[in-house]
Amino acid sequence: MFVELMPLLAGRTVLITVAKVEDKTLRVNVIPTLVKADENSALTTPLTCTGSPEELDAELGKHLAGYVQVHQQTASTLAEAKASMEAAAKAAQEEAKRKKASQKQPDKGTTATAAEPAAALSSASPTAAEATPSSASTGTLGLFPLPTPEPASNQPKGGLVL
Repeated sequence: MFVELMPLLAGRTVLITVAKVEDKTLRVNVIPTLVKADENSALTTPLTCTGSPEELDAELGKHLAGYVQVHQQTASTLAEAKASMEAAAKAAQEEAKRKKASQKQPDKGTTATAAEPAAALSSASPTAAEATPSSASTGTLGLFPLPTPEPASNQPKGGLVL
């Protein structure tokens, strides 16, 4: 049993609890502890085996060996995923810095500032209400459809006729 636990014990503390469940049944819990506070909780998933003392003597070592192997694979996979995410984040930050640096360098042929084209556009363009097509005219529906206008008539609204 302890030979199988040695790879797991190389990097963390493991708690083992044994409890009597019934007259001839025991429950063994193998619980790895956190190494770092920000560690993934999947690495602290316990192994629980329940059986007679004879069954536990015969089978617990096999279950521990499989558990330790899966635990090590999970730790390796999590470390690889974390490293690739950090590399991707670093690459994205570098790309953002390059784009920002290229945007700061103005083209040599232009002399207008960013505020001048915006002012020219705002004076020549229609107001926002005129420029934005309504959802009824575009044929698209929004989250809350607009009510359709009723045709104008000379009849008063309601059931009352004068």
